Amino acid sequence: MIDKKKILEADLYKPIQKYFIKEGYEVYGEVKDCDIVAIKNDELIVIELKLNLSIDLLIQATKRQRLTNQVYIAVPRPSYSKRSKRWTDVCHLVRRLELGLIMVSFTGNQKRTEVVFHPSAFQRKKVMNQSKRKREAILNEIKGRSADYNIGGSNRAKIMTAYKENCIQIACYLDHIGELSPKKLIQLGTGNKTPSILTKNYYGWFERVKRGVYKISERGNVGLKEYPELVNYYVSMLNSTKVEDK
Repeated sequence: MIDKKKILEADLYKPIQKYFIKEGYEVYGEVKDCDIVAIKNDELIVIELKLNLSIDLLIQATKRQRLTNQVYIAVPRPSYSKRSKRWTDVCHLVRRLELGLIMVSFTGNQKRTEVVFHPSAFQRKKVMNQSKRKREAILNEIKGRSADYNIGGSNRAKIMTAYKENCIQIACYLDHIGELSPKKLIQLGTGNKTPSILTKNYYGWFERVKRGVYKISERGNVGLKEYPELVNYYVSMLNSTKVEDK
């Protein structure tokens, strides 16, 4: 029995060798710096072994693509689930590099080789089409922001989203003009999401005075003080807009 904690790269060789021999290949170890080479007629396969999927392994494997487009990376079966986001991300990266992926499982004295997927051309357009909604969401988020108020890479800092900025704009107008209807706010440029923002009142910044009329709450007044730059921006916008009688 192989202790999983003491698995060596060399322990991956025999199971993979047996797998490709069954597939009709001749298999050789350590050929011109390649961990494993398998050949069948004119087909050349290169397999790089590592105990963990690392940047070094990916670099090594992509260098082997200078020799053949049939390059695999092989690692022991990971401890985390194949249904996890991490596994999905790993597979996406390996596919993006047009590499194949092999896993070797060690259970008791049993060693099982599984080809997760073979090397193939990455279908970039197909993947982008699948992510069309996410792309549109990014563009819409940017359109909803007046400027860049966030620092990229911040983990604990409060993030300024288009939704929050929209709330600040509405609160600012209610603070400077007074009670207003959603229709009036939309006319002032707060956008079509105004009725929903006022109704949901996510931050507790608004109060309903009567049907169809809102004002800023005390909590809203306190909230605005945290964003003086945005308040000044929307006040200047308000001053440049002709306000009709309520």
